[in-house]
Amino acid sequence: MIILEIAFYVFIVTVGIQLVFYGIIFNSLPRHQSVTPHQKNISVSVIICAKNEADNLRTFLPSIMAQAYSDFEVVLINDNSKDDTLEVLEHFKEKHRNIKIVNVKPIEKFWGNKKYALTLGIKAATHNFLLFTDADCKPRSRYWIQEMSSHFTNEKTIVLGYGAYEKVKGSFLNKLIRYETFLTAIQYLSYASLGQPYMAVGRNLAYRKEQFFEANGFMQHMHLKSGDDDLFINQTATASNTTICISKESFTESIPKQSIKDWTLQKRRHISTANYYKLRHKIFLASFYCSQLLFWLLAIVLMSFMFQWKLVLSLIVLRFIIQLINLFLASKKLDENDLPFLSPVLELFLIAFQFFIFIKNMISKPEYWK
Repeated sequence: MIILEIAFYVFIVTVGIQLVFYGIIFNSLPRHQSVTPHQKNISVSVIICAKNEADNLRTFLPSIMAQAYSDFEVVLINDNSKDDTLEVLEHFKEKHRNIKIVNVKPIEKFWGNKKYALTLGIKAATHNFLLFTDADCKPRSRYWIQEMSSHFTNEKTIVLGYGAYEKVKGSFLNKLIRYETFLTAIQYLSYASLGQPYMAVGRNLAYRKEQFFEANGFMQHMHLKSGDDDLFINQTATASNTTICISKESFTESIPKQSIKDWTLQKRRHISTANYYKLRHKIFLASFYCSQLLFWLLAIVLMSFMFQWKLVLSLIVLRFIIQLINLFLASKKLDENDLPFLSPVLELFLIAFQFFIFIKNMISKPEYWK
């Protein structure tokens, strides 16, 4: 059948594209040499924006304050919280001299906009070197600030880190969330190591204060509710000013969503910002996703009709071998050793989930960051 012949040749091209991604592009992360930089004693401002995060702050803020670093302040931004967030922040400030509180009152123009709150926090920061994380995050070690800040140089003004999610035993949703986070990190860290940085996650990101003001802050995308991390990096990061930090002591860990509904809302906000990436980055990301989708669809169709099944099966096996090898190597770097072995199943669910999100965002747009 002519349709199956066309599908067969498209499948060959699709497998080739997938091999380029997994075998070459994403292989740059496992090959990345983590050179231990000279430890610097630069002054660092850790910035945390909190909205209705009283319980998480009680739990995770102590791990920030216990960092083994000589000169840092913590700028805590209360973004018009309705719970006890401000009271919790004031309680910590009574115990720690290096805490600064920024209490944000809403204004009509920037109502519910995290970027407005972050801008006020950045302006209030004492130091030029800024390190960002979230209220529901904790560093995995006491050397998080030291590891991330040590990668700053005269040229490197942006440092991309890895923000993992906590493992929940026996939860398939948790593995799916962590796999999506792991795969996203492989992409943005690999591209950054190849000189094409395009995004970061606000759970673990550092840049100079002057970098923020030189880029005119978030003004290019202030009208969007999301993107304080990925859109800002997409706008400002270059091969010359960006580096990555993937030492295990530099990782942060967050609480994952507990329901598919909450995770869907979170990912809708995140994915909606990709439309505003630079064209070449959108092409990279779309090519990877489309090749994933086509690989599964065409593999199922061709094998169902047993069309050139020996060759098709060989290509399927080859693609999975290359994928698993590189995911396994990347998992060693990012300390996600339990994920590669489940990748075929997790990948299939993730493709379907992302397609659902894409359709959902076409119908309606997510509004607020919380």
